[in-house]
Amino acid sequence: MSLKEIQSTGNKDTRSGFGDGIVEVARRNPNVVALTADLAGSMKLQQFIKEFPERFIQCGIAEANMIGTAAGLAITGKIPYTTTFANFSTGRVYDQIRQSVAYSDKNVKICASHAGLTLGEDGATHQILEDIGMMKMLPGMTVIVPCDYAQTKAATMAIADYQGPVYLRFGRPSWPIFTKEEDFVIGKAQQFSEGTDVSIFACGHMVWNAIQAGVILEEKRNQRGSDQYPYHQTT
Repeated sequence: MSLKEIQSTGNKDTRSGFGDGIVEVARRNPNVVALTADLAGSMKLQQFIKEFPERFIQCGIAEANMIGTAAGLAITGKIPYTTTFANFSTGRVYDQIRQSVAYSDKNVKICASHAGLTLGEDGATHQILEDIGMMKMLPGMTVIVPCDYAQTKAATMAIADYQGPVYLRFGRPSWPIFTKEEDFVIGKAQQFSEGTDVSIFACGHMVWNAIQAGVILEEKRNQRGSDQYPYHQTT
């Protein structure tokens, strides 16, 4: 497939994919519960709260307490989804995640929005880039960084059936939708094109940018009339 054939079907923020996904999976799984650290609106939990008020816990600005509460709920058989910004989901509560979730293999889903620099206007206190590395270092932690609305929704639903701790990372801005929900599989890369020489790997919002970079390489190759810029691209 030529990368030029990959077209956006519209723009939508990835956090809305999370909000829609958690509602849909909660409708079919009564053990799914949602917790937030005073950010229900930003995390798109309005519909979840409307449909499942008894399965929603507002922890306030107390992220460490939220992680501890989620660990306790997991012991009882619930599937807790914790929600706040990526910086507060990891950097602020790393000790609690390490001790109460990762080392004891609790079935807690740590869902983090506004990741990376997508919360640019709020400054460095709300941004984080090192969270992927921090979470990947933890034993048993599965890290998922979806690239668009459809993939975020699919991932949000898939992790309910996955046993073990998960870090699900997504962003704030509206972004092109170019994947299909049914194509998402935990732990499997999605290949967008084939080639023989150059490989481009990306995750999250950067996948769309990587595809655009691949299009440029494809055009350069065609202009030169040779196979000088073959490539292989995955996410």
